[in-house]
Amino acid sequence: MPVESGSSAARQAKQKRKSHSLSIRRTNSTEQERSGLQRDMLEGQDSKLPLSLRSNLLDLFSQIEREFENLYIENLELRREIETLNDRLTAEGQTFEGADLAKGALKTKASHSTSQLSQKLKTTYKASTSKIVSSFKATTSRAVCQLVREYVGHRDGIWDLSVTRTQPVVLGTASADHTAMLWSIETGKCLLKYMGHQGSVNSIKFHPTEQMALTASGDQTAHIWRYMVQLPTPQPVADISTPCDDDVDFSDKDEADGEVEGPNDCPSIRVATTTLRSHQGVVIAADWLVGGKQVVTASWDRAANLYDVETSELVHSLTGHDQELTHCCTHPTQRLVVTSSRDTTFRLWDFRDPSIHSVNVFQGHTDTVTSAVFTVGDNVVSGSDDRTVKVWDLKNMRSPIATIRTDSAVNRISVSVTQKIIALPHDNRQVRLFDMSGVRLARLPRSNRQGHRRMVCCSAWCEDNTSCNLFTCGFDRQAIGWNINIPALLQEK
Repeated sequence: MPVESGSSAARQAKQKRKSHSLSIRRTNSTEQERSGLQRDMLEGQDSKLPLSLRSNLLDLFSQIEREFENLYIENLELRREIETLNDRLTAEGQTFEGADLAKGALKTKASHSTSQLSQKLKTTYKASTSKIVSSFKATTSRAVCQLVREYVGHRDGIWDLSVTRTQPVVLGTASADHTAMLWSIETGKCLLKYMGHQGSVNSIKFHPTEQMALTASGDQTAHIWRYMVQLPTPQPVADISTPCDDDVDFSDKDEADGEVEGPNDCPSIRVATTTLRSHQGVVIAADWLVGGKQVVTASWDRAANLYDVETSELVHSLTGHDQELTHCCTHPTQRLVVTSSRDTTFRLWDFRDPSIHSVNVFQGHTDTVTSAVFTVGDNVVSGSDDRTVKVWDLKNMRSPIATIRTDSAVNRISVSVTQKIIALPHDNRQVRLFDMSGVRLARLPRSNRQGHRRMVCCSAWCEDNTSCNLFTCGFDRQAIGWNINIPALLQEK
């Protein structure tokens, strides 16, 4: 019996080899017949290629086809094996949803490797990104930022605003509608309208001790004009307080483009006391030097000019920037001027020594420097279209002492005098508050009911006012007065 079974097994193996060799011969013969038929077809076709080249191409295509056939056969065999394994698992009571073992195994392996990679990335970069992430963390403080008053009346976007430094304390706005307006902070009523410019009014600043305003315009001039206003009786303020956490913006609906009705009973001034002419381009900003006897202007002609107020004569022309200037600011207590430009730099001009006018160049931004302002101490804070704000020490200009990274371009910033809180107006309609070390304190509320609906152009602090201590303006044609509870804000720091 063992001999018969062995002979039968040998006979079966011999027959299997024979059939396999026959199948190989059939396959080869089939391929030869197919290639011969295809060659005959190619010979009958009209082609400019030589027959030998066409034959070689045909052989290559045949090899590719055989490779795909082999892959297809292997795929079928794998599928049969998977089905067999699934049948066994089902019989044993272990089923997988979808009955796709291979896909499930691959998913498990991929998710495991992905989780490992994610954990590795988190561990590796957690320390290096902690400083950047801290700038975007939401604060837990509540009811420390309140919208108090809206100042509506301009017919175009508002570029700049400022608060008077003398009594009576009023708010001034400079608009692209060729006018500047003075407002009652408590009532929101327009007190005076200046209409002396022939172009967009880009800047407004008030004299440190007298009732005089300095405005810069797109008509290539800067005007100095006197004003007299009488404050109206204050009215009770409605409680429209909103917490300054990161509120959800329920609507991105912009203000209607229709004309906004301006105040009809507002008195106006049409003639300037002094007109400063020397620039060959748009005058984008202007400011008073300490003492109020000189003013500085910044223009798109790449120069800043220093004028004598009494004689309106040009004292110095400050040149050196490679592109248009965007802003200028003076130190509150010293004869220092800082000018910013589209050339990604800002420059510090020193007029403390009458015989020497030194200049220092600050290079730290990668895009237009939109503004650079002094603090009471020895710091300069610069904002840029590169979405950063940098704090500099005047004694060390090589690198900033703090860098604030944001998610939108920064426009004309302001720093509070006592607490040194930086207010950042953004292109994306947000206003954020930071301290001098770069820690984010709050974001002013903005929703479909309140806040700015378009780009915020400028911010200005007025800490002496009890009702509104921060003002912002933008291209939604309105200025807004905010009440910032600074002690509560710093307590949550």
